[in-house]
Amino acid sequence: MTKKERWWKWHKDNPQVYELFEKFTFEAIGSGREHFSHWLIMNRIRWETAIKTTGPVFKISNDYIAYYARLFMSLHPEYKGFFKIKKMKEESNEER
Repeated sequence: MTKKERWWKWHKDNPQVYELFEKFTFEAIGSGREHFSHWLIMNRIRWETAIKTTGPVFKISNDYIAYYARLFMSLHPEYKGFFKIKKMKEESNEER
């Protein structure tokens, strides 16, 4: 299973992570940012899920952060380039 396939399975099992990623990204966009860090968005999610919620703790792999940025820009093409991303080893030029 590739890293992307592992992420996709994890993503489907944890849809609340993308919901928060999208929410916090739109907050950043609404503040007037033209570019922002997907790592910072994910660390805010980690804060929210560790401090402000109850229930079992889950970890978000650093390996998955870039996929969330790509998913956001894919679903919202008007914000392509909002996150600065680098080509991943297993990624073709068409996927960026």
